[in-house]
Amino acid sequence: MKKFIKPIIFLFALLPFAYVVWRVLVNNLGPDPAQELAIETGEWAIRFLLLALAMTPLRHLTGSPEFVRNRRMIGLFALFYASVHFLVWMVFLLGLQLGRIGAEIIERPYITIGFASFLILIALGITSPKAMVRRLGRQWKRLHRLVYGAGVLAIVHLLWIQRTDLIEPVIYGGILASLLAYRVFRRGRSRAL
Repeated sequence: MKKFIKPIIFLFALLPFAYVVWRVLVNNLGPDPAQELAIETGEWAIRFLLLALAMTPLRHLTGSPEFVRNRRMIGLFALFYASVHFLVWMVFLLGLQLGRIGAEIIERPYITIGFASFLILIALGITSPKAMVRRLGRQWKRLHRLVYGAGVLAIVHLLWIQRTDLIEPVIYGGILASLLAYRVFRRGRSRAL
């Protein structure tokens, strides 16, 4: 049964992408399809990022190592959805005007913040293979703690974009704050022992 867990998670992680593609094909993206696509793909990136961060607490709470065994793949899906989000922005919102990318990133703070989060996810994705873990040694853990920074930046990016409908960004922020608090609590407790 264990050998089927990863393929099942992989297929489930692709379902949101399939749903987004279906919405594009049936022209069901509302009055501003490009904006809807950008928000949808960006939110899925945040959801997968939060899910990846939840794997270690779930392992501690359940005692099951399966959660941590699948953490890397879930984190890579966060990068996948963030990459799709970036491509949607580049293709549909910028019209593939590559010369505008740098200017947009510099001139619009909410894009700067989102792009910084994306760069962190890229760095984490590049260093996620086992060979990189061995090569980086202790530095790997330090680097991968930046995932919390990527989460904070992504949520601030979403808050800035949504402005009026803040329910989802606040929920994501609450989940991230809880996961970070759990990590700090565990660390403090292990030092006290």
